[in-house]
Amino acid sequence: MYLRLEQLTKVFPGRGGSADVLAVDDVSLDIERGEFVTLLGPSGCGKTTTLRLIAGFEFPTRGRIVLDGQEINHLPPNRRDMAMVFQSYAVFPHLSVFENIAYGLRVKKLPGDEIRQRVREVMELTELTGLENRQPNELSGGQQQRVALARALVMEPKVLLFDEPLSNLDAKLRVQMRSEIRRIQQELAITSVYVTHDQEEAMVLSDRIVVMDQGQIQQVGTAPEIYRRPRNRFVADFIGRANFLPGVVEQVDAESVHVRVYQVSVPVPRPDAVSFHPGQEVWVLLRPESVRIHLEAPPEPAFLGDVVRTSYLGAWAEYEIAIDGQRILAVQYNPAEEELIPPGTQVHAEPIRSNLYLLPGEERFPQEVLA
Repeated sequence: MYLRLEQLTKVFPGRGGSADVLAVDDVSLDIERGEFVTLLGPSGCGKTTTLRLIAGFEFPTRGRIVLDGQEINHLPPNRRDMAMVFQSYAVFPHLSVFENIAYGLRVKKLPGDEIRQRVREVMELTELTGLENRQPNELSGGQQQRVALARALVMEPKVLLFDEPLSNLDAKLRVQMRSEIRRIQQELAITSVYVTHDQEEAMVLSDRIVVMDQGQIQQVGTAPEIYRRPRNRFVADFIGRANFLPGVVEQVDAESVHVRVYQVSVPVPRPDAVSFHPGQEVWVLLRPESVRIHLEAPPEPAFLGDVVRTSYLGAWAEYEIAIDGQRILAVQYNPAEEELIPPGTQVHAEPIRSNLYLLPGEERFPQEVLA
């Protein structure tokens, strides 16, 4: 394994008599060479502290960090052969684009010809050619972030670290820059660890996503694995939007778990990792895009309800549907104007059975199921 975190723990001492803060709690993670891994979670979940531990800006209370077979816990940041791209760009305002990118190479006292060659190559890679003599205040936010990325890449690190690098950009530029980051990472096959709270960003960029909460890893997997087969309620609720339908298991067969939901028996594909038994209380995870809306009762199991809100968003329409005292969200893509269903209409909400997923009912889910 190229980069390994072994039972990594970080405790910050409390201030003014307050209790100690457990920021990272027994985190173990293996990252392959050339892999793009994203640490994803809400504010305060431990993702940034984990990144800082990897970078050497913080030192672990317990546990080990191993890079390419060498334990690096004791090494300062400048000896870890890593480079960080920060949220705030951190470009030097008094240096040109060229000198910003060349800064680290000059600190290492590399020959001038080698510096110029490496800077030219990385500027071409990050599409900055022609901006060599610009000052940072003459650049857009996206260009400044490219300079920060180029400055990290020119050092040819073993691991590239990203600390929410796109959060200061506008929405359109974020989409463009995340595509560029992924293109460059794949072209160079550089091992990368990326921190974000943006689920869409994580799903687009990553080979694997590490979902964190309260200092612990909740689930590690590809975007489809985490979205389709979340390990627990937190992951299901954090990744995408979700309806959680309360149910009771009626019977279990070789392929399905039959669950009674809103007085309707619904067959749900059997999960691989968890077993269920008749009488067990469960939650059925139903994504909004996995709801088909009918004005007449369909042949497949469906829930009878009333539309309470219709939102037209161009490429799709969202419907809030009240069913048996609970509200669920449904999405209809590419709706024609005459197809929009007005509030007050009684509808049949059919769950797409192959997209349903079961979670144990021990977890206390909110009755308001819109996420």
